[in-house]
Amino acid sequence: MDALAGLLEGPRARGAFMIRACFEPPWSLRIEDRAPLTVMLLVRGHAWIMPEEGEPVRLRAGDLAIARGPDPYTCADDPSTLPQAVILPNQVCTYPDGRSLKGRMDLGVRTWGARIDGSMVMLIGTYPMHGEVSGRLLDALPALLTLPSDVWECPLTPLIMEEIVRDEPGQEVVLDRLLDLLVIAALRAWFSRPEAEAPAWYQALADPVVGRVLRLLQDDPAYPWTVASLAAKAGVSRAALARRFSELVGEPPMTYLTGWRLALAADRLRGTEDTLEAIARQVGYGSAFALSSAFKRVYGVSPQEHRTRAA
Repeated sequence: MDALAGLLEGPRARGAFMIRACFEPPWSLRIEDRAPLTVMLLVRGHAWIMPEEGEPVRLRAGDLAIARGPDPYTCADDPSTLPQAVILPNQVCTYPDGRSLKGRMDLGVRTWGARIDGSMVMLIGTYPMHGEVSGRLLDALPALLTLPSDVWECPLTPLIMEEIVRDEPGQEVVLDRLLDLLVIAALRAWFSRPEAEAPAWYQALADPVVGRVLRLLQDDPAYPWTVASLAAKAGVSRAALARRFSELVGEPPMTYLTGWRLALAADRLRGTEDTLEAIARQVGYGSAFALSSAFKRVYGVSPQEHRTRAA
Protein backbone atom coordinates (compact mmCIF):
# COMPACT_ATOMS: atom_id res chain seq x y z
CA MET A 1 0.00 0.00 0.00
CA ASP A 2 1.64 3.26 -1.07
CA ALA A 3 0.94 6.66 0.42
CA LEU A 4 -1.93 7.49 -1.92
CA ALA A 5 -3.54 4.12 -1.31
CA GLY A 6 -3.19 4.79 2.40
CA LEU A 7 -5.19 7.96 1.92
CA LEU A 8 -8.11 5.86 0.71
CA GLU A 9 -7.65 2.84 2.96
CA GLY A 10 -7.29 4.95 6.07
CA PRO A 11 -9.44 7.96 6.99
CA ARG A 12 -11.62 8.16 3.90
CA ALA A 13 -14.49 10.53 3.26
CA ARG A 14 -17.57 9.71 5.31
CA GLY A 15 -20.60 11.91 4.88
CA ALA A 16 -18.42 14.50 3.18
CA PHE A 17 -19.95 17.78 2.10
CA MET A 18 -20.31 18.06 -1.67
CA ILE A 19 -22.18 20.77 -3.48
CA ARG A 20 -22.59 22.45 -6.87
CA ALA A 21 -22.20 26.23 -6.54
CA CYS A 22 -23.80 28.42 -9.21
CA PHE A 23 -23.26 32.19 -9.33
CA GLU A 24 -23.52 35.20 -11.60
CA PRO A 25 -21.09 38.12 -11.08
CA PRO A 26 -20.60 39.90 -8.83
CA TRP A 27 -20.22 37.22 -6.16
CA SER A 28 -17.82 36.54 -3.30
CA LEU A 29 -17.69 33.99 -0.48
CA ARG A 30 -15.51 34.10 2.62
CA ILE A 31 -14.55 30.51 3.63
CA GLU A 32 -13.88 30.07 7.36
CA ASP A 33 -14.99 26.46 7.82
CA ARG A 34 -11.55 25.20 8.99
CA ALA A 35 -11.96 22.09 6.81
CA PRO A 36 -8.77 20.01 6.60
CA LEU A 37 -9.09 19.70 2.84
CA THR A 38 -11.39 21.28 0.25
CA VAL A 39 -11.42 20.46 -3.45
CA MET A 40 -12.78 23.00 -5.95
CA LEU A 41 -13.32 21.95 -9.56
CA LEU A 42 -14.41 24.73 -11.89
CA VAL A 43 -16.89 23.47 -14.48
CA ARG A 44 -17.93 26.74 -16.12
CA GLY A 45 -16.79 30.34 -16.09
CA HIS A 46 -13.94 31.66 -13.97
CA ALA A 47 -13.22 32.34 -10.31
CA TRP A 48 -10.52 33.82 -8.10
CA ILE A 49 -9.23 32.21 -4.90
CA MET A 50 -7.56 34.56 -2.42
CA PRO A 51 -5.66 32.85 0.40
CA GLU A 52 -4.82 34.69 3.61
CA GLU A 53 -1.18 34.68 2.57
CA GLY A 54 0.08 34.54 -0.99
CA GLU A 55 -1.09 35.78 -4.34
CA PRO A 56 -4.66 35.40 -5.67
CA VAL A 57 -5.11 32.54 -8.11
CA ARG A 58 -7.48 32.60 -11.07
CA LEU A 59 -9.33 29.42 -12.04
CA ARG A 60 -10.75 28.78 -15.49
CA ALA A 61 -13.08 26.03 -16.65
CA GLY A 62 -11.46 22.65 -16.06
CA ASP A 63 -9.01 23.93 -13.44
CA LEU A 64 -8.90 22.37 -9.99
CA ALA A 65 -7.77 23.81 -6.67
CA ILE A 66 -7.15 22.16 -3.31
CA ALA A 67 -7.17 24.27 -0.16
CA ARG A 68 -5.55 22.74 2.91
CA GLY A 69 -7.09 24.07 6.11
CA PRO A 70 -7.58 25.47 8.56
CA ASP A 71 -6.62 28.88 7.18
CA PRO A 72 -9.50 30.93 5.71
CA TYR A 73 -9.66 32.12 2.11
CA THR A 74 -12.05 33.91 -0.23
CA CYS A 75 -13.59 32.78 -3.53
CA ALA A 76 -14.97 35.45 -5.85
CA ASP A 77 -15.58 36.53 -9.42
CA ASP A 78 -12.99 39.26 -8.91
CA PRO A 79 -10.48 40.01 -6.12
CA SER A 80 -12.14 43.39 -5.55
CA THR A 81 -15.63 41.98 -4.89
CA LEU A 82 -16.57 42.16 -1.22
CA PRO A 83 -17.81 38.95 0.47
CA GLN A 84 -21.56 38.45 0.33
CA ALA A 85 -21.60 35.34 2.53
CA VAL A 86 -19.39 33.61 5.10
CA ILE A 87 -19.07 29.82 5.31
CA LEU A 88 -18.42 28.65 8.89
CA PRO A 89 -17.73 25.16 10.31
CA ASN A 90 -20.45 22.51 9.85
CA GLN A 91 -21.66 24.29 6.69
CA VAL A 92 -23.19 27.16 8.65
CA CYS A 93 -23.73 30.09 6.26
CA THR A 94 -24.18 33.70 7.30
CA TYR A 95 -24.19 37.18 5.86
CA PRO A 96 -20.98 39.11 6.60
CA ASP A 97 -22.81 40.84 9.50
CA GLY A 98 -23.56 37.47 11.12
CA ARG A 99 -27.22 37.06 10.15
CA SER A 100 -28.16 33.51 9.16
CA LEU A 101 -28.33 32.63 5.46
CA LYS A 102 -29.84 29.22 6.07
CA GLY A 103 -31.89 28.07 3.09
CA ARG A 104 -31.86 31.42 1.32
CA MET A 105 -29.44 30.35 -1.40
CA ASP A 106 -30.62 26.77 -1.89
CA LEU A 107 -31.23 25.99 -5.56
CA GLY A 108 -32.18 22.30 -5.36
CA VAL A 109 -30.47 19.02 -4.50
CA ARG A 110 -26.87 19.82 -3.45
CA THR A 111 -27.02 23.02 -5.48
CA TRP A 112 -26.39 26.40 -3.92
CA GLY A 113 -25.83 29.96 -5.01
CA ALA A 114 -27.57 32.87 -6.67
CA ARG A 115 -29.03 31.31 -9.84
CA ILE A 116 -28.93 27.82 -11.26
CA ASP A 117 -28.10 29.10 -14.76
CA GLY A 118 -25.25 31.26 -13.49
CA SER A 119 -22.19 31.77 -15.66
CA MET A 120 -19.98 30.25 -12.94
CA VAL A 121 -20.43 26.63 -11.84
CA MET A 122 -18.06 25.00 -9.38
CA LEU A 123 -18.06 21.55 -7.79
CA ILE A 124 -16.92 21.74 -4.18
CA GLY A 125 -16.04 18.84 -1.91
CA THR A 126 -15.00 19.25 1.70
CA TYR A 127 -12.91 16.32 2.81
CA PRO A 128 -13.20 15.71 6.59
CA MET A 129 -9.80 14.10 7.04
CA HIS A 130 -8.05 13.97 10.42
CA GLY A 131 -5.80 10.94 10.26
CA GLU A 132 -2.13 10.40 10.99
CA VAL A 133 -1.51 8.33 7.83
CA SER A 134 -3.05 10.92 5.53
CA GLY A 135 -1.41 13.65 7.61
CA ARG A 136 1.97 12.56 6.31
CA LEU A 137 0.72 13.26 2.81
CA LEU A 138 -1.24 16.43 3.51
CA ASP A 139 1.58 18.04 5.46
CA ALA A 140 3.54 18.04 2.21
CA LEU A 141 0.91 20.16 0.44
CA PRO A 142 0.92 23.96 0.20
CA ALA A 143 -1.96 25.90 1.69
CA LEU A 144 -3.38 26.24 -1.83
CA LEU A 145 -2.46 24.21 -4.89
CA THR A 146 -3.90 24.47 -8.38
CA LEU A 147 -3.95 22.18 -11.39
CA PRO A 148 -4.71 24.04 -14.64
CA SER A 149 -6.68 22.14 -17.25
CA ASP A 150 -3.73 22.27 -19.65
CA VAL A 151 -1.65 20.04 -17.35
CA TRP A 152 -4.34 17.66 -16.20
CA GLU A 153 -7.74 16.49 -17.36
CA CYS A 154 -10.32 15.23 -14.90
CA PRO A 155 -12.31 12.30 -16.32
CA LEU A 156 -14.60 12.37 -13.27
CA THR A 157 -16.19 15.76 -13.97
CA PRO A 158 -19.18 14.53 -16.05
CA LEU A 159 -19.88 11.72 -13.57
CA ILE A 160 -19.75 14.01 -10.53
CA MET A 161 -21.98 16.57 -12.26
CA GLU A 162 -24.51 13.83 -12.90
CA GLU A 163 -24.35 12.24 -9.45
CA ILE A 164 -24.23 15.35 -7.29
CA VAL A 165 -27.82 16.33 -8.07
CA ARG A 166 -29.29 12.87 -7.60
CA ASP A 167 -31.40 12.16 -4.55
CA GLU A 168 -31.41 8.38 -4.30
CA PRO A 169 -30.73 5.81 -1.57
CA GLY A 170 -27.04 5.48 -0.81
CA GLN A 171 -26.16 8.64 -2.73
CA GLU A 172 -23.97 10.03 0.07
CA VAL A 173 -21.75 6.95 -0.14
CA VAL A 174 -21.49 7.29 -3.92
CA LEU A 175 -20.40 10.92 -3.56
CA ASP A 176 -17.91 10.05 -0.81
CA ARG A 177 -16.20 7.55 -3.07
CA LEU A 178 -16.18 9.96 -6.01
CA LEU A 179 -14.58 12.56 -3.79
CA ASP A 180 -11.94 10.01 -2.76
CA LEU A 181 -11.15 9.31 -6.40
CA LEU A 182 -11.04 13.00 -7.27
CA VAL A 183 -8.59 13.74 -4.44
CA ILE A 184 -6.32 10.83 -5.33
CA ALA A 185 -6.29 11.76 -9.03
CA ALA A 186 -5.51 15.38 -8.20
CA LEU A 187 -2.75 14.61 -5.70
CA ARG A 188 -1.15 12.09 -8.04
CA ALA A 189 -1.11 14.73 -10.79
CA TRP A 190 0.20 17.36 -8.37
CA PHE A 191 3.08 15.29 -7.04
CA SER A 192 4.23 14.63 -10.60
CA ARG A 193 4.71 18.38 -11.10
CA PRO A 194 8.25 19.78 -10.64
CA GLU A 195 6.98 22.60 -8.41
CA ALA A 196 5.24 20.18 -6.05
CA GLU A 197 8.30 19.42 -3.89
CA ALA A 198 6.97 15.98 -3.02
CA PRO A 199 8.22 14.63 0.35
CA ALA A 200 11.35 12.50 0.30
CA TRP A 201 9.55 9.25 1.10
CA TYR A 202 7.13 9.84 -1.78
CA GLN A 203 9.93 10.42 -4.27
CA ALA A 204 11.78 7.38 -2.91
CA LEU A 205 8.90 5.14 -4.02
CA ALA A 206 10.32 5.42 -7.56
CA ASP A 207 13.69 3.99 -6.50
CA PRO A 208 14.01 0.28 -7.44
CA VAL A 209 15.54 -0.65 -4.07
CA VAL A 210 14.08 1.79 -1.55
CA GLY A 211 10.68 1.86 -3.26
CA ARG A 212 10.36 -1.89 -2.88
CA VAL A 213 11.32 -1.71 0.79
CA LEU A 214 8.85 1.10 1.45
CA ARG A 215 6.06 -0.96 -0.07
CA LEU A 216 7.03 -3.99 2.02
CA LEU A 217 6.85 -1.90 5.18
CA GLN A 218 3.58 -0.25 4.20
CA ASP A 219 1.91 -3.45 3.02
CA ASP A 220 2.83 -5.57 6.05
CA PRO A 221 3.78 -3.40 9.04
CA ALA A 222 3.02 -6.22 11.49
CA TYR A 223 5.77 -8.45 10.11
CA PRO A 224 8.91 -8.58 12.33
CA TRP A 225 11.07 -6.76 9.83
CA THR A 226 14.79 -6.25 10.30
CA VAL A 227 17.28 -4.42 8.12
CA ALA A 228 18.70 -7.82 7.18
CA SER A 229 15.34 -9.26 6.08
CA LEU A 230 14.49 -6.10 4.12
CA ALA A 231 17.90 -6.12 2.44
CA ALA A 232 17.41 -9.75 1.44
CA LYS A 233 14.02 -8.92 -0.14
CA ALA A 234 15.58 -5.99 -1.99
CA GLY A 235 18.60 -8.00 -3.15
CA VAL A 236 21.22 -5.71 -1.57
CA SER A 237 23.46 -5.79 1.47
CA ARG A 238 22.34 -4.45 4.84
CA ALA A 239 24.88 -1.64 4.68
CA ALA A 240 23.82 -0.66 1.15
CA LEU A 241 20.15 -0.62 2.09
CA ALA A 242 20.70 1.36 5.28
CA ARG A 243 22.78 3.94 3.44
CA ARG A 244 20.49 4.29 0.42
CA PHE A 245 17.28 4.36 2.49
CA SER A 246 18.63 7.08 4.79
CA GLU A 247 19.85 9.14 1.83
CA LEU A 248 16.51 9.03 -0.01
CA VAL A 249 13.98 8.97 2.85
CA GLY A 250 15.90 10.99 5.43
CA GLU A 251 15.77 8.39 8.21
CA PRO A 252 16.78 4.73 8.72
CA PRO A 253 14.39 1.92 7.72
CA MET A 254 13.52 0.94 11.29
CA THR A 255 12.82 4.54 12.28
CA TYR A 256 10.49 4.88 9.31
CA LEU A 257 8.76 1.62 10.23
CA THR A 258 8.19 2.80 13.80
CA GLY A 259 6.59 6.02 12.57
CA TRP A 260 4.41 4.12 10.11
CA ARG A 261 3.25 1.64 12.74
CA LEU A 262 2.37 4.36 15.21
CA ALA A 263 0.55 6.38 12.54
CA LEU A 264 -1.54 3.32 11.68
CA ALA A 265 -2.21 2.74 15.38
CA ALA A 266 -3.31 6.37 15.79
CA ASP A 267 -5.77 6.02 12.93
CA ARG A 268 -7.17 2.77 14.31
CA LEU A 269 -7.59 4.32 17.74
CA ARG A 270 -9.47 7.18 16.15
CA GLY A 271 -11.54 5.23 13.65
CA THR A 272 -12.28 1.85 15.25
CA GLU A 273 -13.34 0.35 18.57
CA ASP A 274 -10.62 -2.31 18.47
CA THR A 275 -8.87 -3.01 21.75
CA LEU A 276 -5.36 -1.76 22.27
CA GLU A 277 -4.15 -5.36 22.31
CA ALA A 278 -5.74 -6.01 18.91
CA ILE A 279 -4.33 -2.81 17.44
CA ALA A 280 -0.88 -3.68 18.77
CA ARG A 281 -0.98 -7.00 16.89
CA GLN A 282 -2.26 -5.33 13.73
CA VAL A 283 0.61 -2.84 13.55
CA GLY A 284 3.48 -5.05 14.72
CA TYR A 285 3.81 -4.65 18.48
CA GLY A 286 4.01 -7.69 20.73
CA SER A 287 1.71 -6.33 23.41
CA ALA A 288 -0.53 -3.44 24.33
CA PHE A 289 2.10 -2.31 26.83
CA ALA A 290 4.80 -2.14 24.15
CA LEU A 291 2.55 -0.12 21.84
CA SER A 292 1.46 2.17 24.65
CA SER A 293 5.03 2.94 25.65
CA ALA A 294 6.11 3.72 22.08
CA PHE A 295 2.95 5.72 21.38
CA LYS A 296 3.34 7.95 24.44
CA ARG A 297 7.01 8.52 23.71
CA VAL A 298 6.23 9.82 20.21
CA TYR A 299 2.79 11.46 20.63
CA GLY A 300 3.13 12.65 24.20
CA VAL A 301 -0.18 11.07 25.27
CA SER A 302 -1.32 7.54 25.95
CA PRO A 303 -3.32 5.66 23.29
CA GLN A 304 -6.43 5.97 25.47
CA GLU A 305 -5.99 9.73 25.77
CA HIS A 306 -5.57 9.95 22.00
CA ARG A 307 -8.77 7.97 21.45
CA THR A 308 -10.69 10.08 23.96
CA ARG A 309 -9.59 13.34 22.39
CA ALA A 310 -10.52 12.10 18.92
CA ALA A 311 -13.97 11.12 20.13
